[in-house]
Amino acid sequence: MNKEIKEENNIEKGGRKIRFGSRKSDLALAQTKIVMDSVAACSPEFETELVPMETTGDKNMKPFSEASDKFGIKGLFTQELEEALLSGAIDVAVHSLKDMPVNANAELPLIAYSKREDPRDAMVLPSGHVELAPEPRIGCSSARRRVQLSALYPTARIEPVRGNINTRLRKLDCGEYDALVLAAAGLKRLGMEARVSRYFEPEEMVPAPGQGILACQGRAREDYHYLEGFRDRYGRLCAEAERAFSAALGGGCTAPVGAYARVVGDTINILGFYADESRGVIRRDSISGDAEKNRELGRELAERLLKGAERDAR
Repeated sequence: MNKEIKEENNIEKGGRKIRFGSRKSDLALAQTKIVMDSVAACSPEFETELVPMETTGDKNMKPFSEASDKFGIKGLFTQELEEALLSGAIDVAVHSLKDMPVNANAELPLIAYSKREDPRDAMVLPSGHVELAPEPRIGCSSARRRVQLSALYPTARIEPVRGNINTRLRKLDCGEYDALVLAAAGLKRLGMEARVSRYFEPEEMVPAPGQGILACQGRAREDYHYLEGFRDRYGRLCAEAERAFSAALGGGCTAPVGAYARVVGDTINILGFYADESRGVIRRDSISGDAEKNRELGRELAERLLKGAERDAR
């Protein structure tokens, strides 16, 4: 880190100012304010500052069209926030965990996980509509959703859709789609729960790893005790299990991978989904065990699904 920037950053910390970096979308800002409100409530001695930033994905959607899978790519919405962390321009970056690449930079660890909001995917119909069209055009933004929707709605045309939640809803209401599938957590955090036509239970559409959980990213070897009131043990256990599962499958921007963990007492149950579209293989399975062995269980479940996929493909 540049010496002058680091010294300036330390001076501001001495003044008890914590700068929280966020994308500029309504949802990202709302989510970052959740973290800031928690710090203000639990550590009122700190001043908090919101630093909205425009990321590559916000400024230029062209990389999506160049991706090998037009339904999704990760990393475009985190790069500028990570650069700001490294330079000292911000102290904490706030992300939707499901948007974070599973292979994190060791110098920029995930330092806190939130209590989980609703993890489910949700269907939204055009304003004023109460029934899905017989052969609907359904907009979704991931291969994971596309594969599972195709099984649930064989007559549907699944089409990619881009933009933040408000942009997608405008496209829906203007007639570009007959339905959208979005994360329930985002709709609820924006007060748009009334737009939901139906929820997909995790057993019928396995969510994205980390869906509904917020993650704070910081710099290695720094003190983030002021996030203690925000941290949630169950959120952490589920997040670590699901990300370990995804990493073991090579889960990134294009792989149809889903995972959903539940913790009850000292036991964790992980539901996993994996598809190898080139070989026409779709697998679901689950595993349970000691919650503190969450990562190991996630990796074990991934290995089990891979072995099952190999058998199915023969």
